[in-house]
Amino acid sequence: MNLAELPTPCLVLDRTILARNIRGMAETLLRLNVPLRPHMKTAKSIDVARLALAGQPGGITVSTLAEAEYFFSHGITDILYAVGITPQKLERVCKLNAAGAQIIVITDDLATAATIAAQPAPPATLIEIDSGEQRGGVGPDSGLLLQLAGRLGACLRGVMTHAGHSYAGRGVSEIARIAEAERSAVTDAAARLRDAGHTIEIVSAGSSPTARHAENLDGITEVRAGVYMFGDLFQAEIETHGIDAIAVTVLTSVIGRRDGRVLVDAGGLALSKDRSTEAAPRDYGYGLALDIRGTRGLGNAIVQRAYQEHGVVELDPMHPVDLPVGAKIRIAPNHTCMTAAAHDRYFVVDGDQEVVAIWHRVNGW
Repeated sequence: MNLAELPTPCLVLDRTILARNIRGMAETLLRLNVPLRPHMKTAKSIDVARLALAGQPGGITVSTLAEAEYFFSHGITDILYAVGITPQKLERVCKLNAAGAQIIVITDDLATAATIAAQPAPPATLIEIDSGEQRGGVGPDSGLLLQLAGRLGACLRGVMTHAGHSYAGRGVSEIARIAEAERSAVTDAAARLRDAGHTIEIVSAGSSPTARHAENLDGITEVRAGVYMFGDLFQAEIETHGIDAIAVTVLTSVIGRRDGRVLVDAGGLALSKDRSTEAAPRDYGYGLALDIRGTRGLGNAIVQRAYQEHGVVELDPMHPVDLPVGAKIRIAPNHTCMTAAAHDRYFVVDGDQEVVAIWHRVNGW
């Protein structure tokens, strides 16, 4: 099967680039002497997970319980559910753990901590630490930290944080500074808890930018990163990777032509309407158009408008091309997590146009 034969829009995954990205992150963390707990919220695929886990201890991170159930059904037991748990979701977690999973949950809420500890078989729990993003978690110096530990009791296993504000960093030195702030916040929290007599086994941190550019991860027991596997235009703009490291693209067909632009059948639902590159050094609209080979044969052709099922690509006048109705091109996404979420499978290629596999993914919650 060839890309030219596929129905559009659909998701294309270049396994050659994926494998290179996975090796690169593994080598980075090997130098820093920290194991990786890959975050599967972007990939949501057991086939990708098996590649990402090669040479790693075997644990993964997820962002939905649907992911946890899916990966457990494929034999992965060590799973960190890295979204604050609610009491209503504990039954699903405990059911998985009773079946042989080892789901770890997180919280920053006193009432929830008490509910976790009151379970007949409470799941291992991490306290979420705010290392600067101000999204979730408690400060490492907060009095709430020790209160949470007291409520959790024996089910407390450690602390975790996520420096999502690293996405606002510009330049390697700034992201390295954020990575150090992330490290110090979560290790300081772990030290406070240990000084108070609590056993802290897990000190978990990470985002793809901070994992890539951290200079020191002393005190961290694992790094969680995920988008590095697939890459996207925004991550390229903040120097997590080069633009040649984008492994996922959307295959789309030309459905109309006007002077200087083409209409394609990939709109907001297939591409997402994420505009993260708008605030980056280079704005790629709703995505960068590539030729069917996935190369820059169209120059700087940008998806400037995205309707529900239509995208408008402004062609690059410096790279004139003839794209008749029915021609297929590929779109590199701004935010691969959001783009992939609209699709249920990957059409896998190995650096060319031949489809070598179809990998399914799990969606929903």
